[in-house]
Amino acid sequence: MNIFLKNYGKTQLTPKQILQNPVLFLAFGFGSGLVKKAPGTCGTVAAIPVYWLLAQTSDWFYSAITIFATLIGIRICEQAANLLGEHDFNGIVWDEIAGYLITMWVVPLSFLNLLLGFVLFRFFDILKPFPIRWIDKHVHGGLGIMLDDVLAGFFAGGILWAINIFLL
Repeated sequence: MNIFLKNYGKTQLTPKQILQNPVLFLAFGFGSGLVKKAPGTCGTVAAIPVYWLLAQTSDWFYSAITIFATLIGIRICEQAANLLGEHDFNGIVWDEIAGYLITMWVVPLSFLNLLLGFVLFRFFDILKPFPIRWIDKHVHGGLGIMLDDVLAGFFAGGILWAINIFLL
């Protein structure tokens, strides 16, 4: 049983083509978005070691990289969508990586926070409560691909922050 598709997007790119193109490699979350089932969840899993490494740095550096990843993600996702010939192809998971970094932005590194952040982010990213769903449907291009996950990250991060302040 193969966990990968043979081709991706309307342009029918192969996994090899995706992994060899720097923009697509990043857009596909270092290859995590290539899986057939639940690529967004796999992209969020790929964000965990990125977060863990950044959590070892200063708050300033973490913030700068998170903002940079989010802003450059607009361009990465736009270019990837164009190369695939398909807007917001489900294998594009750079937005999940940025969204998870946003979720974890203001909480301390702990296994419980890693787990709660993952669950909360996936909850908001999948269910897309207002205004996330509206943005997902009405904002297009790279900004549209990124913005719903950025908001999901802020929603999840706000709840995770409150849990840390009031319950932990």
